[in-house]
Amino acid sequence: MPPQALIVQDAVALRAAPREAAAQQARLWQGELVEIRGERLEYVQVWDHQRERGGYVRASQLRRLSLDAAHADELLAVLRFVKDSAGSEGLGFGYGAAWLQAASPAQLSSPVGAEVLDAVAGAAQRLAQRASAAGLSRSAQEALMGQLDAAGRYGIRFNSHERGDRMQICYDGELFTRVLAMPAASAEQRARAALALTDPACEDPALGVLQRIQRQEDSASLLDQADAPGLPPVLKNRLQIRRASVWSAVAFERSRGAPGAAHAATAAERALEALARVDPQGLPDTDAGLMNDAVMRVNASRLAVVPASVPSKGLQLRTSPGAQAGQTCVSLHGGAVGSAPLWTQCSHGVVWSASFSVNREGNAAALAVQPMAGWRELWLLRKQAGGWTLSVLPPAPTLPGIGYAELAGWVPGGRQVLVAREARGEGRYQRRYEVLDLATLAPQRQASDPSVLGAFQRWQMPQWKQQSVSLR
Repeated sequence: MPPQALIVQDAVALRAAPREAAAQQARLWQGELVEIRGERLEYVQVWDHQRERGGYVRASQLRRLSLDAAHADELLAVLRFVKDSAGSEGLGFGYGAAWLQAASPAQLSSPVGAEVLDAVAGAAQRLAQRASAAGLSRSAQEALMGQLDAAGRYGIRFNSHERGDRMQICYDGELFTRVLAMPAASAEQRARAALALTDPACEDPALGVLQRIQRQEDSASLLDQADAPGLPPVLKNRLQIRRASVWSAVAFERSRGAPGAAHAATAAERALEALARVDPQGLPDTDAGLMNDAVMRVNASRLAVVPASVPSKGLQLRTSPGAQAGQTCVSLHGGAVGSAPLWTQCSHGVVWSASFSVNREGNAAALAVQPMAGWRELWLLRKQAGGWTLSVLPPAPTLPGIGYAELAGWVPGGRQVLVAREARGEGRYQRRYEVLDLATLAPQRQASDPSVLGAFQRWQMPQWKQQSVSLR
């Protein structure tokens, strides 16, 4: 095999002659592999098979590769050095591919083989994340596109999806899948692979409903399999955070009547269990946002574990299938059997009947309705002169993202209600506890900590304090 060399810098000029003033034939990018044809002065004569073009490259801008078994350990040492270095992903691809070519069949199936696949897959994921970052300069974008193209020469594939006003680039995960299939892979490598393959940012927005539901079920199973003892604290926490988020989405879909609807409570229990296993002391600052998002997702679907109860007297809530597929109609009734409904409303969201609550004065009621995974709204019913009216309290006055609004308690007198809200949407995160005026729904007092609100200290409902994960 002709001698090979790896380009180690970006925007390397491939020149027509071995001098700086010679015409530039092409620009090469970190990670590209070229064939060595000779040397002249401070330049190496190379041939680029991809472009079918030859030329000269400065010797300092490439590294010769030895692809025989005798040099496999040297290749592995360099790969270990560069595998976690941001901006050196192309070197990871090149040295990883070189080791795979030089290694013996026994080495390929050994723990070292799993280590190399994990390193190359991690570099591909990191490159995709860098390419998806917002605010990149034109030169940075050009360099990243060149590196993505170089990665494609090694068979590394990327997918792209539109996310709002930007493009999300994702590694397709083939090598992570191979790591999971290797008996020699460590628990840590399996956990990293499971996290990469279940990244919600890389879910194709064009997936159909049934495909999305199946992906969530598969992701939950994959994460459970990767949940092993002995993981490093940070990795263990990230795995539990992802498990909690995915199982909460599964609970929501099952509650909507998806296949396995009878097991919605099981899914919600697993989400709560995973969240409880997160160690706050092992959370780095960079994971605080992930933790908050998981809490909101789990809290939005936690009512799946609460059994519905029918009050023996007073106002009662009844549900029935709506005229449209997936629709649920809700009606409010007085105590008399067979009485006409006092109020009726239909929704395509999940109506959590177990959340239905009436204040002591009987002039207000609350119900939790979840229109989408990770977003739960609070329906407030108020008795007014013209009858009962509905007001929907969203988690935040933004486009739906992640969050919940939930009843925390009733203040005696029938004039105030306690509400907890937490949301992330349109790039903003907020958590607040509010004492609302029932007549206007305007906040009379609010705080990010309920302990500073006297009404919360005296009138919060015991079941809310016991069941909600809002308090943390």
